Amino acid sequence: MSETRRLAHTPVAGVPVVGSARATLDWLDARAEPIPPALRERMAQALAALAPAPEAAVPRGVHDTLLVAGEAMLARLLNHNRTTREAALDLLAADAFVTYAFEAAAEDGTGIAERARRAMVQIATLGG
Repeated sequence: MSETRRLAHTPVAGVPVVGSARATLDWLDARAEPIPPALRERMAQALAALAPAPEAAVPRGVHDTLLVAGEAMLARLLNHNRTTREAALDLLAADAFVTYAFEAAAEDGTGIAERARRAMVQIATLGG
């Protein structure tokens, strides 16, 4: 395995491809319980750092975008051995992305069991 943990859906350039960051933020902002401002800002920054999918690519839903964002953030933290107190907000954001990904997938209602299985396998590989 390379020195850098890779995501299965990461292109060669190393930046995960996702759907619309704006649509994802809109979905997050529509939650009944508002996201604490510092956490929302960190999540917005993380989403902005991801590459949008080319128009010809298969569109990704909000749930996929959230999951990719969480995986990318966790991979970055692990790659830089950032698991201390100073990385608490980033760790919380990674957890929130994955939690919200499953909330969005449950709202969609299709293939939740398969999505959960794939996510568990993918996230487990990030641990090295």
